[in-house]
Amino acid sequence: MPHLTPPLHGLVAATHTPFFPDGSINFGMVEKQAEHLINNKVPTVFINGSTGESSSLLLDEKLALAERWFEVVKGTELNIVVHVGANCLAESKALAAQAEKLGAAAISAVSPSYFKPRSVEVLIDCAAEIAAAAPSTPFYHYDIPALTGINLPIAEFLAKAPSRIPTLAGIKFTNPDLMAYQFCLRVDGGAWDLPWGVDEHMLGALAMGAKGAVGSGFNFAAPIYHRLMAAFVAGDMATAREEQFRGVQLIQLFAGLGYMAAAKAAMKMLGVDVGPARLPNANLTADQTKKLHADLEAMGFFEWVK
Repeated sequence: MPHLTPPLHGLVAATHTPFFPDGSINFGMVEKQAEHLINNKVPTVFINGSTGESSSLLLDEKLALAERWFEVVKGTELNIVVHVGANCLAESKALAAQAEKLGAAAISAVSPSYFKPRSVEVLIDCAAEIAAAAPSTPFYHYDIPALTGINLPIAEFLAKAPSRIPTLAGIKFTNPDLMAYQFCLRVDGGAWDLPWGVDEHMLGALAMGAKGAVGSGFNFAAPIYHRLMAAFVAGDMATAREEQFRGVQLIQLFAGLGYMAAAKAAMKMLGVDVGPARLPNANLTADQTKKLHADLEAMGFFEWVK
């Protein structure tokens, strides 16, 4: 049975790593990020993940950024989930041990993906090593096949992993496959926590039974997704569909420019300057940024997120 833990329900913002123009981390901006999310009623952050460009960070940078987030949220109600996945399991274990020491609400990890596990059993071996480094902290496997290239049956992982991972709490399910999601929702009679991770399909996931979501969109568009969830709960599907389509329009616009660069530019427009992206993510030119602002204004974005 799953480890007892407060589930990741509601919105969980996958936060950006803030950089100065020279590419070094702007630790001072974390306070502004946390304040922005608290003001937008986002209860939990997911740090050092894909949105945080974790694969472009040094181990020491990840450790220092985690420390900074815990310093900033002390005395607030903001919960922190720390992503600890890496291609090197020793690095993941160091991050997991630190997260537990800092008091993380949970840890989450993608599988190593340069050398890919070829079976569910090997995937469980990897996850078990990471989780064991934080033996008192809930563990969420992070499934994101579009970036890892790993397409293993995650319902099978859920069925087999508990005997090896006593702290297993569920799956961060960043995969648009709603059929696979339904099978995961039914493992052990629905006992596992399965926060959804694909913003553009959130309404579909709610219809299947999702209770929470982890996403980058909740940094700059949390009001949209709060309204979407509230409308769904109230049975107002017309409003829920309209809010989902607003989110989809944003994602399409950002993706056309380079999602990371556009999302970071949008954050600056909202008064939270998380700086540029690190290569291999590219950044917008001044002309592209100006056009993005005009397109967002014409779309109604700045009204949507009030």
